[in-house]
Amino acid sequence: MIKFAERLIICYDFCILTMIPTIKIEDYHYDLPEERIAKYPLPERDSSKLLRYIDGKVDHFVFRDLPGLLPEGALMVFNDTKVVPARLHFQRESGAHIEIFCLEPVDPVEYNTAFASTARCVWKCVIGNAKRWKGDILTLYNPEDSRVVTELNLRARLVGRDDRVGQVEFTWDGGHPFSNVLDICGSVPIPPYLNRETEAIDSERYQTLYARVRGSVAAPTAGLHFTDRVLDEIRNKGIDIQDVCLHVGAGTFLPVKSAEISGHPMHREPFSVSLDLLRRLRDNSGKLIAVGTTSVRTLESLYYVGVSCIEKGAPEDVGQWVPYERDYPYSVSESIDAIIKYLEKENLKEVKVGTRIIIVPGFKFRLVDVLVTNFHQPESTLILLISAFVGGDWRRIYNYALANGFRFLSYGDSSVLFRRDSIANGHLFA
Repeated sequence: MIKFAERLIICYDFCILTMIPTIKIEDYHYDLPEERIAKYPLPERDSSKLLRYIDGKVDHFVFRDLPGLLPEGALMVFNDTKVVPARLHFQRESGAHIEIFCLEPVDPVEYNTAFASTARCVWKCVIGNAKRWKGDILTLYNPEDSRVVTELNLRARLVGRDDRVGQVEFTWDGGHPFSNVLDICGSVPIPPYLNRETEAIDSERYQTLYARVRGSVAAPTAGLHFTDRVLDEIRNKGIDIQDVCLHVGAGTFLPVKSAEISGHPMHREPFSVSLDLLRRLRDNSGKLIAVGTTSVRTLESLYYVGVSCIEKGAPEDVGQWVPYERDYPYSVSESIDAIIKYLEKENLKEVKVGTRIIIVPGFKFRLVDVLVTNFHQPESTLILLISAFVGGDWRRIYNYALANGFRFLSYGDSSVLFRRDSIANGHLFA
């Protein structure tokens, strides 16, 4: 016999599940020819094509035209995370090669502290060729016999493993911070769908000009098109430029393997937002422009962080299905103000939490009005986000891009999308 408390839990779980949108991932497929995937960036960042979607209509420009297409008096938010050279190649005494891809720090757990470590740290890692690593201590693969690499003597020890993901302890000599160790020994982890090895050009071009805070293993690629010229023109138009920081995890490359999106787990990504930006968001009366899907996920997560401040007295991580679990009675201003009051009370300058939020059709956008983004993989969570943002009209956008020679994915062309319901109803802060 099921106890009363257990019946309540089962009933609660059932209610949550019935509110999760039923979405078949096959409905978000499109044919992407291999030749349409941009394997390399264009010579000039801002020379890429720019698709505009507004009020159901599609046309296109060059990316350097973007400032003239944006609404005056807007607030524009960028993700200033910086990609780290997180891919390391080790070898066993037998000569077998083991690739280790650093995901996030474990000991110390804070990114800045982990990067400042001078002799030892532990990271959660994806391990390539994992079955061939029996737990012995690995040494860095050094085919060019670099003296600097030899003197570092970087070693890797397997602390624990769950299939291809494990905890790896790194130790090294010389007293260098781990950030320098990665710069010397690591390579930029370009997306696997480029089907090529990392090259010298990726160190510069798989990084935004405004990247500042180390921590991502993938670039927020919508920002790769921005140049100083474009940024200056945006400022000259009276648009306020601000930053958030969400560290992009390897989960961004993981395909959706379940038939329905309800079976796909989202990985946690840490983010931070300054007290100053929170105040600007609370008082903003113009349109809110997000550069990249990572900025969208950060900004939209803030509403639910505010809900936890209202209801529980402190910010909490945002779960994957939190936006769909129930109706929330609070306005955006009330939610953002709750975070501000918490930070002021605790004498903090920024809120630091994590999010697993998934944005799919049926999601209620509360903050973002305009999105600058690239073109994403078929049957991906990012296609679902785009569909949610444009009211289900994603095929019109992607068919236009395919018919007009646009380049796709990380090094591909860009788009500026105006949210359909924001055009019809005005800004939701009101």
